[in-house]
Amino acid sequence: MITSTANTRPFSFDTEFDDAGGVTPGQAFRPTKRAYLPAEVEALVAQARLEGRETALAEVESLHAMAVVTLGQAVAAAAPSLGAVAQAHREQSAELALAAARVIAAGALERFPAAPIQAALEALGAEIDATPRLVIRARGLDEAVQARLQAICVDAGFSGLVSFRDEPGMAPAAFQLEWADGRADFDPAEAATRMAEALNAALAAEAGHAETINGGHF
Repeated sequence: MITSTANTRPFSFDTEFDDAGGVTPGQAFRPTKRAYLPAEVEALVAQARLEGRETALAEVESLHAMAVVTLGQAVAAAAPSLGAVAQAHREQSAELALAAARVIAAGALERFPAAPIQAALEALGAEIDATPRLVIRARGLDEAVQARLQAICVDAGFSGLVSFRDEPGMAPAAFQLEWADGRADFDPAEAATRMAEALNAALAAEAGHAETINGGHF
């Protein structure tokens, strides 16, 4: 038996064909590199660090965007509650201010019960100056107060007769003015109620509806 060893190199296919039958260049075989120079190692490490940094920055940006979205959702969800809290604070502040005003006004009217009548006569001077008679109804006006009110009428241009009517059933500082073609009256309790109603209406309008709060009064 004769054995030939002249050609022992394995046969390799250098020519490759595509699906259409055309010839394509063979791909060069690149063995895996298992040894690197120090400079190559440093370059690979630097590349890995750069890729890691870029990945970390991308994750941070993603987390930041998610946090912004979450914060926006939380604010949107809390907005109605915050609005209700702010409205309640405004109402409570207005109620406190109105209560304080009532206390101050009550003290002032108790000390100067004729002050509202004086203010009314000064304001109505142009309307009562031509009337022949003015009737003032109030509670407990002494002679000194009556003399002061008559002097105010004269200063306002009124030259007619001033008549005083004592009304024990009227509230302190309340009064009624009557002349030929007009009338004016004042009651501290009714004035406080009207102020509360106006304030409630303003607060209700600010809250976005026209209903009064707490039944129309504090």
